[in-house]
Amino acid sequence: MRDSDADIVRELFEVIEDRKETLPEDSYTASLFTHEKGENAVLEKLGEETTELVLAAKDDDREEIAHEAADIVYHMLVLLSMKEMDVEDLLDELETRR
Repeated sequence: MRDSDADIVRELFEVIEDRKETLPEDSYTASLFTHEKGENAVLEKLGEETTELVLAAKDDDREEIAHEAADIVYHMLVLLSMKEMDVEDLLDELETRR
C-alpha cells in the first residue's frame, strides 16, 4: 500500500471518529453509531454492500465495483471504530500480508 493510499484510509477513519464523537444530526456516519439496531445496522450494511459488490463483479461493471468496494471499506472502518479499534490495526494486518 502506498503511503498516500494509507493516508486516505487514515483521513476517512479520522472523519468517522469525529462523527462518532460529535454526532452531528445530519451525518449518515453519526446515525450508524446511534441506530436503534446498534452494531447490527453496520453488519447488515456490510452484508448488503458485499452482495452488491458480487453482483457488480458478475456484471463486469468496473465503475460499480469501485463504488461498492468503497462502500465496504467505509462500513468496515465504521465497524472498527465501533469495536474501539484503530485504523492502524487494519493497516498493520495488511502490512503482514505483503
